[in-house]
This record gives sequence, C-alpha cells and structure tokens, in this order.
Amino acid sequence: MATIKGGTVPGEMQAVTFGNNLPGYVCGEKGAPAVVVLQEWWGVVPTIVDHALRLSQEGYRCLVPDLYKGKIGVDKEEASHLLSKLDWVAAVEEIKQAVEFLRSEGAPKVGAMGFCMGGALTLCAAQHAGVDAANPFYGLPGPEICQPENIKVPVYLHHGALDAMKGFSDPESAQQFADKVNAAGGSATLFVYEGSGHGFLNVGEEALAKRAHMGFPEPPANVQELAWSRVLELFARTLKA
Repeated sequence: MATIKGGTVPGEMQAVTFGNNLPGYVCGEKGAPAVVVLQEWWGVVPTIVDHALRLSQEGYRCLVPDLYKGKIGVDKEEASHLLSKLDWVAAVEEIKQAVEFLRSEGAPKVGAMGFCMGGALTLCAAQHAGVDAANPFYGLPGPEICQPENIKVPVYLHHGALDAMKGFSDPESAQQFADKVNAAGGSATLFVYEGSGHGFLNVGEEALAKRAHMGFPEPPANVQELAWSRVLELFARTLKA
C-alpha cells in the first residue's frame, strides 16, 4: 500500500522530486515509455493515482506532478478555489519539467493524460511540453494558454455526451477544438461517450461520491473500458512503436 495525499491506494507509488524541486509521485519501470498523468481540480487524490497505476501495469513509467503542492479540494467549493489560484503558465512549465525528468530517466517516448483541469493541461502539454501523444479527458484550455492550430502530436479527446460544461468540456466545444487541430495539419480524434457526463472514467467509491456531489450522471457499464482501450491504443502506437 502507498499513502498518497487524500488517502491510501494500492500499488507501488513513490514520492519523487523533479525539475526545480517539484513534488510528484512515480510508478512503473524506470526507462520504460512514460506518461505524465495530470490531476483533476480536486488535487492528487486516489482516483488519479489509480489511473497512473493502471497505466504502469501496461508497461509505462508514470509521473503524477502535484500541481497543488499537497493541497486537496474536499468539496467543490474548495476545489474551485484551488483551481482559481492555479498559475497555468507555471503549471505548464512544471509539466515540461516532468517530461524532461522522464526522458532523463531513459524514457524513449513520453505522453500525457489528464482529466478535467488536467485534461485541459494535457492539451497544453501537447503544444508546449514536448510530449509525443496526448489523451485529454473532458477539459479544454483557453486560447490564452493553448492554440489548437499549434498542436502537432496525435491527440485523442474523450468527452461525455451529457457533459454540460459549456466551453470547457461539452462535446460541441471539443469538436470545435479538434477541428481546429486538424484544419492546421494536426491529428485530433474526438470520442464522445453516450450516456456519460463529466468525470466518467473514475471508478470506486470516491468516484461515485464525487459524481453525486457534483450532480454528474453515472456512466454506462461499458464506457470506462471502452475509453481505456482507446487510451492504450494511442499510447501503444505512439510511445511503444
């Protein structure tokens, strides 16, 4: 068992300092193809660590940067406050340092995967952080920090059909973002998951509680495994080939 901010999760996670003395957690074999896994607005909670652990079981080295430096949003008011205080430019620089750290360990290729706030940051990483592929979930960055026409690495965007966060994670806005990437010669594919809303990939009691707290629908039983199959297909093609 490994203790992570916000709870105890199964698996092998180790605290690490990278870049300019930045905190994070790692799992998986050093020198393997790697993925930077980026938190939701709650912080580094067990659901995010679970995603990293699952990727590590597929043969990836994963680094979860602690962008809130140990702080956790226990409810939506606190999470909203933490998100409002985030310096996005600094966060993108931290992600860039995470990528450089993984490459310094011997990772031949590095991808990014994130959720909600971390999904938006994953798209920023696709433009600014030198990753080789990106799997952003239900989050879009603003034009001041990310310009879709400048994303040139393969991207799979994952959004719920019932996600009503207009301009941030609704499928219509995601389609517009993907269209701009593709019109400029990039490669972006949008997957829309029927019957699903925001936060649909998370599993377990914490995920159920958070979706209830936020008023998000429970996804159909097959959606999470379908999304994971697409995540792993993109990373296998771009990071392991």
